[in-house]
Amino acid sequence: MTIAGSDPGGGAGLQADLKTFAAHRVYGFSVIAAVIAQNSAQVSRVEPVAVSLVVEQIAMLAAERLPDALKTGALANAEIVRVVAQAIRDFKLPAPVVDPVLISSSGVRLLNDDGEDALLSSLLPLARVITPNLPEAEALTGLAIDGPIAMRAAARALCKLGARAVVIKGGHPFERGDDAVASPAVDLLYDGRRFTEFTARRIAGGGAHGTGCAFSAAIVARLSRGDDLEAAVRGAKAFVTRALRNRFVLGEHGGAVLDHFAGR
Repeated sequence: MTIAGSDPGGGAGLQADLKTFAAHRVYGFSVIAAVIAQNSAQVSRVEPVAVSLVVEQIAMLAAERLPDALKTGALANAEIVRVVAQAIRDFKLPAPVVDPVLISSSGVRLLNDDGEDALLSSLLPLARVITPNLPEAEALTGLAIDGPIAMRAAARALCKLGARAVVIKGGHPFERGDDAVASPAVDLLYDGRRFTEFTARRIAGGGAHGTGCAFSAAIVARLSRGDDLEAAVRGAKAFVTRALRNRFVLGEHGGAVLDHFAGR
C-alpha cells in the first residue's frame, strides 16, 4: 500500500509507486492523500484530501485485505499525517517505509511546517525505515550534512527520534561541479546498530523526476516479497540506478523521468 500524493504525469507520487510495484510483480493498493497539479518540471497546486476520506480509503482496503508492506509519501499537512499514523495503529498496518517528502524538486512545499512537526512526533516513531535525501535529513535533524561523518550523525539522530532504521540517500552530492559527477552515489543504511553503505557510480545528467518515490516504493515491494531490510535497500538502489540510466523526456519543456520497467 502507498499513501501519497498524486502526480498526473506519472513520474512521481502514487502513480510512480504503482509502476514500481508492478515492475516488482507485486499488487499495489493506493490511498490518495493529496491531489497535486504537477508535471515533470513544476508543481502548480497542492490540494489535500479531506482527512475523513483518507481514513475511509484505508478502511475500505483494510476491510478486504491488509497489505504486506506499506509506504507513505507526500501527505500535505499535519492533519493528514496524524490520521495516517492513527490509522496505522487502528488497522494494525505494517510499520511503514516513510518517504518524508517535504519539498518538490521544483521548490514547492508538499508538506507544511506543522506537517513536518507531526511527521516527527506521530509518524516517525512508527516507521520501519525512513528514507530522506540529504536536504530532507538536514531539515528533519537540524544538522548540516557536509560529508560522510555528518551523514552518520544525522542517521543516528533520526533513529533517536523513533525510526527503527534510516536510509539517507546520496543522490545529492556533497561536492560541486566536476567533482560531483566523479563522486560515487552512496546511500547509507543505519539500523540502530550498524551502518551499511550502498555505492553506485553517479550517473551524469541531472537526475530525474521521482527517484525518491521509486526508491521507497521498491523497498516496500521487496519487503512485501520477504526481503530483509538490507536486501530490500540493496535491490531498490539497483532498481533506481537501472531506471535512471534509461530515463527519458516526455516533452520538449519537461524534465527527465525514470523508466520503471527498464530491463524487466
